[in-house]
Amino acid sequence: MKDPKKIFSETGFEIKDFYGPEDAAGPYSEKIGDPGQYPFTRHVYPTGYRDRTWVMRLYAGYGTAEDTNERWKFLLDRGNMGVSCAFDLPTQLGLDSDDPKALAEIGRVGVAIDTLRDFEILFDGIPLEKVSVSLNINAPLHAIFAMLLCVAEKQGVEPGKLTGTLSNDILTEYIARGMWSFPPAPSLRLMADVAEYSVKNVPGLYPFNVRGILLHEAGADPAHEMGITFAIARRYMDTLLERGLEPDDFAHRVSFFFAQGLHLFEEAAKYRAARRLWARIMRDDYKARNTKSMFLRFTSTVGGSWYRAVDPELNLIRGACGALGAVLGGTQAMLMPALDEPFSIPTERTAALALKTQQILAEETDVTYAVDPLAGSYFVEHMTDRIEEKIVEVMERIASEGGVIRGIETGVIKGWLQHRAYRIKAEEDRGERVVVGVNKHPGIARKIELHRHDPEIAKRQIGRLEEVRSKRDAGRVKRELERVREAAGSDENLIPHLMGAVREYASLGELTGVLKDVYGSFREPD
Repeated sequence: MKDPKKIFSETGFEIKDFYGPEDAAGPYSEKIGDPGQYPFTRHVYPTGYRDRTWVMRLYAGYGTAEDTNERWKFLLDRGNMGVSCAFDLPTQLGLDSDDPKALAEIGRVGVAIDTLRDFEILFDGIPLEKVSVSLNINAPLHAIFAMLLCVAEKQGVEPGKLTGTLSNDILTEYIARGMWSFPPAPSLRLMADVAEYSVKNVPGLYPFNVRGILLHEAGADPAHEMGITFAIARRYMDTLLERGLEPDDFAHRVSFFFAQGLHLFEEAAKYRAARRLWARIMRDDYKARNTKSMFLRFTSTVGGSWYRAVDPELNLIRGACGALGAVLGGTQAMLMPALDEPFSIPTERTAALALKTQQILAEETDVTYAVDPLAGSYFVEHMTDRIEEKIVEVMERIASEGGVIRGIETGVIKGWLQHRAYRIKAEEDRGERVVVGVNKHPGIARKIELHRHDPEIAKRQIGRLEEVRSKRDAGRVKRELERVREAAGSDENLIPHLMGAVREYASLGELTGVLKDVYGSFREPD
């Protein structure tokens, strides 16, 4: 049980009644510095939001490619800055829609993708040379990336003109969400194939986007979210260095995706601490010479775990509070869940409200006027220092456990998150952690209009897959799949071979099956 006389931060340290100069000691140039100057505590750019606001983008996708294409165009017309694709669960696992394990989930939490034909429809009328694309998928990203490159070819768009972000963060899946297809070692190889190909051929894409958000939603406190994320990012970078790349070849395109809760000052301090620590890691550990390689580039979102099914309209307020914390912390881009997140994918109305919330923050308040307005606060500077210390402790603990891969194989890292998630739920059940409308200040039950899943989606999606199979050249597909199989057993980069198979309309499930024959599957520790 908590001591009612004490208050603790989400990171776990006690918060005093008030803070003074002695709590924020340290040379200004070393601990804080001016915006745009090392150690980048305040912001990576000297003018913050005065020249440009954060990128506002909603995560969207459901049903078939036609459904998602329509939703993307709706959001783009209302100010969405690019498209961020949500894929359904079968696609995230590399399954075809007619796989028996896929049937109940086709198009439910994202768009169903089986072949290049789906990608052609998905991006119909969306010019890839103008619209930034974020692919939020990990296990089969190698195949989805190949589809993106092939549909760009069909649009006549050169790879160098593509912009956007590849999630490409498979290690986080083993810790926080469970959407994997292969064991960690070959998955790491596929991650590196995608990243290396992107760095060398598609420089406008961020080759991997390490997803602390998944850790946050699985129970990580701010220090664990950042510490585990940075440890994973280092493992990815080390893998690329082993392939002969130099840090400055790719570090300026490394990006992150974090989540924040409703503790505004702590979330702002978390991002300030992370910026400072990442700059030091890149300068001192990786010997990066390019200043841009030291920038912490990140997108953020309010964690959907903070939303509740009870009194769902309150989630709009929770979202606004969380978004404010991210802005005060200097986020460079933001997604935002809609108020109906606990029930289903957003309706057009709730998606638009989530986007408008960000637009109001940017254009109707004064939060964009000054860079890092919380700088110099005794409370915030002290918290920034403490969180940085805790992040370092987490990274050192991972190293002592044998590194990220070993921590995945033993389940120790996942255990840290599960322990905290259980504790938080127990605190809510006891009323020690207040959730308005749930365990305190009951509201009035109101119904809201929800997105309704179309039961015909599965039939339409499977029908298209069958049509594609009937029209493609089966012999050519078989030959290209064999080339993928051969390359998977070699040191060759798989992306060109995957593109060859995708051009012939090989399906996602077929590509996954070939690689499973070579790499096998993974079973998490008991």
